[in-house]
Amino acid sequence: MALASIFEKIVGSEANIAFMAYDGSKAGPDGADICLEVKSPIAVAYLAQAPGELGLARAYVSGHIDIHGDTYTLLDRMWNITTNDLTPAEKLAAVRSLGVKPLLMRVPPPPQEIRQSMLAKMGSRHAKQRDAEVIHHHYDVSNRFYEWVLGPSMAYTCAVFPSEGASLEDAQFAKFDLVARKLGLKPGMRLLDVGCGWGGMALHAAEHYGVQVLGVTLSRQQAEWAQKAIAEAGLQDLAEVRFMDYRDVTETGFDAVSSIGLTEHIGKANLSSYFEFLYGKLRPGGRILNHCITRPTGTEKTFNKGGFINRYVFPDGELESVGWLVRHMEDLGFEIRHEENLREHYAETLRHWCANLDANWEDAVQEVGMGTARVWALYMAGCIVGFERNKVQLHQVLGVKLDEAGRSGVPLRPSRDWP
Repeated sequence: MALASIFEKIVGSEANIAFMAYDGSKAGPDGADICLEVKSPIAVAYLAQAPGELGLARAYVSGHIDIHGDTYTLLDRMWNITTNDLTPAEKLAAVRSLGVKPLLMRVPPPPQEIRQSMLAKMGSRHAKQRDAEVIHHHYDVSNRFYEWVLGPSMAYTCAVFPSEGASLEDAQFAKFDLVARKLGLKPGMRLLDVGCGWGGMALHAAEHYGVQVLGVTLSRQQAEWAQKAIAEAGLQDLAEVRFMDYRDVTETGFDAVSSIGLTEHIGKANLSSYFEFLYGKLRPGGRILNHCITRPTGTEKTFNKGGFINRYVFPDGELESVGWLVRHMEDLGFEIRHEENLREHYAETLRHWCANLDANWEDAVQEVGMGTARVWALYMAGCIVGFERNKVQLHQVLGVKLDEAGRSGVPLRPSRDWP
């Protein structure tokens, strides 16, 4: 069987995708706006070793497969393979079609793929040293690269679009302001921002609400960038970002805690200790806003060891359902006061990031290399599809630590315009 036909079989003949291979074979509809080009036998070897999502990703990241056309459109049409992978029977049939030689050709994964054996040496999932390494893997790519992708806000979390056609910067401002208003921030309050990234929430709370903010991140590059931004804004008396594990914060008595995009790195088994720790950091009447990616139900796997995201993007990342998160917050004493799903907002945020990467593609490749740039292009385009099709969601959950008399201090109705 010709190579192009084999790839068409694996991806699906109804996907409206053309295929061409180094052996001269072609498959798929003539004039298709998307074409997958198999450039070398190494692409076939990758697919033989890991039929489905992971093999295709390895071949693309390493440059042995090229995409002609829009990556998002390709992944949208390949939805079944990129999310559900192939059944065991389909994998076996595809591998047999490839022949014996690719089965014997062992090629190492691209260097952008994190080695599971290396992580295992650092302890179990979410041990401090291991968490530090996986955060380094993802967030210490290059601050310059992130500036090109994320834009001036340097906000690497779901934005909140106040209206159709709003800019990414306006939407990121709206997100931070929504968090601030849900937390009821006022001048003189103290805010702990865990997993603070490049300091976007810390800067916003200090500048616009007069709040004393401590942000912590496990990324050294993020902390250095944030501290410089704080100094340039003249906010050193109000805001501080430390390079440290949130579990090492010793201060207590905070009026509010914001956790924006950290829970995905905590792990299902550690959620109770995570929320218990943050509960202990709050004064009575203090609020917590937990903003994170979730699964749409509690029936799905929270961790996909062999998936592209785990191998290339967020090693050890785990996604739970919002119901699971709420239950643990309640069991530890938080009263839930508000919850909302921003799934569509994250799809729109990712569209902007993809457009930014496209606009800065040549500079990005020069900065981080073609392989890493391809990881990001594939990852972000795939995530758009995931949010659009409700494979993943983004929830904000607002909780409060009641005082001894059961008082929340939350107004009868939300102030201004949230939700």
